[in-house]
Amino acid sequence: MINYEPNTPNLSDANHNILEVKNVSMYYGSFRAVKDLNLKIQPNKITAIIGPSGCGKSTVLRAFNRMNDFVRGYHLEGEICFHNQNLYAPEVDPVQVRKMIGMVFQKPNPFPKSIYENVAWGARINGIPGNMDDIVEQTLRQAALWDEVKDDLRKSALALSGGQQQRLCIARALAVKPEIILMDEPCSALDPIATLKIEDLMRELSVNYTIIIVTHNMQQAARASDYTAFFTMDPDRAGVMVEFDTTTNIFTNPHDKRTEDYISGRFG
Repeated sequence: MINYEPNTPNLSDANHNILEVKNVSMYYGSFRAVKDLNLKIQPNKITAIIGPSGCGKSTVLRAFNRMNDFVRGYHLEGEICFHNQNLYAPEVDPVQVRKMIGMVFQKPNPFPKSIYENVAWGARINGIPGNMDDIVEQTLRQAALWDEVKDDLRKSALALSGGQQQRLCIARALAVKPEIILMDEPCSALDPIATLKIEDLMRELSVNYTIIIVTHNMQQAARASDYTAFFTMDPDRAGVMVEFDTTTNIFTNPHDKRTEDYISGRFG
């Protein structure tokens, strides 16, 4: 179990970090995929992770809710702390971690069920209290989807457009009451209009949730995030974090030339 008191810290206090990565290296077998990572994530902010392909962005993102546990040979050194508790401590249940730290994937992946059941299923199996109709409506409203689907809740989720499917997947993640939402390239399969809807939704959700997004889209990172971490590869092809700062500073006044070269399109 995860034992913490989420109401104890003052979430408006910039010194409180909802996630803290301490001296972390990640391996697939003998290959070190990410090296010596230290990172602090503030609550109720959007943090973007950017960098060239193969630099470990998705590996880092999936480490936050232990999705990498499903990969043969994966192991981690160091600590990733959620409300000051190490998520990789032996007593921590990964299922509980994934309840508190939800994931939205690159390609929309609704269940082959109705719109209603896509939202209700996770809430039901996790024992979320309350009237299920109310939970479904509230969650779809949070995901800015209710007005579009309220008359078709029994319709197959697979009949929705790509952008609607992705917002439904966000609603599905919200239904189990997480504190953090991880998004791995959530707009890469969407058209520009659907992409902007997701970005607007992220900003609305950040009032109540912490969001961490991996993106290759520099404009998206600049538009949507409060903080940005830039990753690249060292000579051994291990992912390393070069720089972490406010998004404004990363895009207007980066401290490392590698960051400047990447965001200006000179490499990557």
